[in-house]
Amino acid sequence: MNTQAQMTKPANRQTLAWVHRLAGGLAFLLIVTFFTTSVVVDLIGDSVHIAAVKQAILYGVGGLIPAMMATGISAAKLYPGKAKGALATKQLRMKLAAANGALILLPAAVVLAQWSAAGQFDVWYWRLQGLELIAGAANATLLGLNIRDGVRMAKKKRV
Repeated sequence: MNTQAQMTKPANRQTLAWVHRLAGGLAFLLIVTFFTTSVVVDLIGDSVHIAAVKQAILYGVGGLIPAMMATGISAAKLYPGKAKGALATKQLRMKLAAANGALILLPAAVVLAQWSAAGQFDVWYWRLQGLELIAGAANATLLGLNIRDGVRMAKKKRV
């Protein structure tokens, strides 16, 4: 006879998979949005617009961090144990993206928001902006590759 825990296990896994897809997709969209708006406003905006975008990005990080955490936690619950193959690659990418975010992107977002609000658009601002764009593109690429591999893994499971 099935216990209640055994009967709800597939439903819990489906919910975890849904949370994982949603959180990962949200994180990817936020990173791409931050990158795109930064490039566009840097090219065609004035200092007021740049400062507004930098402030909005800083607020948006408040949604990105929980999305990244939910992605990692749900993956760990979906695939407990030592990862192999594509899953190990996905985990490595997430670790790199998290380190990139914590060590480069978050501090850069704070400093760029402060400097742009103060009207400080000197050579140091633009160097840091360049570094942030490179790191942001790297994270978008890492998450995009993880999404691609996740879709491939899901298709293999269905077949």
